[in-house]
Amino acid sequence: MTVEQPIAALTIPEQIWMWLRVNMVEIAGAFAVLVIGLIIASLLSRWVERALTRSPRFDPTITQFLSNIVKYALWALVLVTVLAQFGVETTSILAAMGGLALAVGLALQGTLSNVASGVMILVQKPFKVGEAINVGDITAVVQAIGLFTTELKQFDGLYVMIPNSELWNKPIVNYHRHPVRRFELVVGIGYKDSMEKARTVLLELAASDERVLPDPAPAAYVNSLDDSSVGIGLRVWCATSDYMGLSWDLTEAAKARFDDAGLTIPFPQREVWQKAE
Repeated sequence: MTVEQPIAALTIPEQIWMWLRVNMVEIAGAFAVLVIGLIIASLLSRWVERALTRSPRFDPTITQFLSNIVKYALWALVLVTVLAQFGVETTSILAAMGGLALAVGLALQGTLSNVASGVMILVQKPFKVGEAINVGDITAVVQAIGLFTTELKQFDGLYVMIPNSELWNKPIVNYHRHPVRRFELVVGIGYKDSMEKARTVLLELAASDERVLPDPAPAAYVNSLDDSSVGIGLRVWCATSDYMGLSWDLTEAAKARFDDAGLTIPFPQREVWQKAE
């Protein structure tokens, strides 16, 4: 068999063999580009992953996600380069890939929005696993943060899953981000009771609890003049971990201290006058 023979007169195996002989250099070059490209893509993706891992700002989930994006983008570049070795017009391939990416993006618009929001949550870290947050009508503890959804556990034990796009677009209150919190207690006393005495009782109550921080100092004040009572307020600061227990204990102790001091906590009452005709 010679190259000069008409191609149509050759069998399929002979045609394949002839194509391999003619394009041997291009095939070897394409194979070398493929192998080297895949090795470089793997090395670069690992380098990106290690670099992001060293930064405390990036969550392991987002680190893996970004390293995979780098790897797949380099794979696509290697594939286009290999095809170009055989004279394939890569412009049409790139245009097709762009159109496919656009179609997929439109079809998965909601999903991609969740992914983008998940990336922002993992990078900005408005909350972490184990922290209690409030979002809209939901107050719960964060259980897991993913690229698509965030899993929460309410204080009554119920499971909540929120799409990241909804979570990211609402104000987030994080109850555990700061180490200290302020607790405010308002107790109503009768109009005939001494406001000064009530303030003194509340300040003594705050001073007797070691969980109350001395700085900022506790403050007692007249909070409101209501229909049936005078609201006496107490503001104290405590460690975030002590907030719940301190709020329960101070509320209960305030009632007992007021009873011992002879201060009344009146219930709402209304006087009705009947006009004689």
